[in-house]
Amino acid sequence: MLNHIIRRLLYAVPILFGVMILTFVLFRGLQSAQFIASQAVGAKAPQAAKEEFIKKEGLDKPLPEQLARFVGRTMQFEFGESWKSKRDVGEIFTQGVGPTLLITIPGFIAGIIAALALALYQVFVRNSLADRSITLVCVAMMSIPTVVYIIFCQAVVALQLNYFPASGFEWRGLETAKFVVLPILIMAIVNLGYDGRMFRAVFLEEVQQDYVRTAMAKGVPGAVVLAKHVLKNGSIALITLVVGQLPSLIMGSLLIESFFGIPGMGNVLVLAIQQGDQPVVMASVYLGALLYIFALTLTDILYAAADPRIRLS
Repeated sequence: MLNHIIRRLLYAVPILFGVMILTFVLFRGLQSAQFIASQAVGAKAPQAAKEEFIKKEGLDKPLPEQLARFVGRTMQFEFGESWKSKRDVGEIFTQGVGPTLLITIPGFIAGIIAALALALYQVFVRNSLADRSITLVCVAMMSIPTVVYIIFCQAVVALQLNYFPASGFEWRGLETAKFVVLPILIMAIVNLGYDGRMFRAVFLEEVQQDYVRTAMAKGVPGAVVLAKHVLKNGSIALITLVVGQLPSLIMGSLLIESFFGIPGMGNVLVLAIQQGDQPVVMASVYLGALLYIFALTLTDILYAAADPRIRLS
């Protein structure tokens, strides 16, 4: 197991280097130093200010030297200073992680539990009117864009019923909950249709296996078979789906955080793109790649833990 983990981490090194090189080429290599300086200090800024920025950032150096500097700083998680807020990028991310995790983790857990329960119930009553009705609802939910859920909750639940704030976020101890209940609810509902359909398909395939027929023939109750056998043996597909969503828990939900004005990682990235805040965007790309590589490595490890027949070789 340890050898496999080390090998996967070594595989990740060239991928990360590739991401860093591609990011540098897109944001720095294809743009002139004057253009970058104009974005950073403003197009109407004095030429002296632009020249000072170019010298400070080393944009007057040869591209290979600039690339080496960028890679070295990025590997040490030194992302520099935001062009717009003039704050350290690492500090911006550190402050954004808290609000993001406050929304994404409860929403993710609630959504997965609801999808599992829904899928297991559908398999239990498969081919019935209830199963077909739930399937129809899931397909309808998959067809509705996230922004529709957001607008509906803001317009009806927040503004008309006045249950929760339509936007905004403040750290107020237990009172912070009123700012995140709606985003968490939307987070749980958005993927419920897709996850429910996916889990149902996985469980239906497992139900057709011989071990399930044997257990049912021995008189084991259907609910026990589903919970103890089908759920466990369908864990490989579930791991692939669930672990693949982990990076989004850190990077945040772009639409939800933007509409609700929550200062999380998603909102930070959206604002950085809108404002042309290059250091923040470049750091987000690198951190996103790092998180996805971590998720893939974790997936392989969990595969082996869930199914002893899988050997990490």
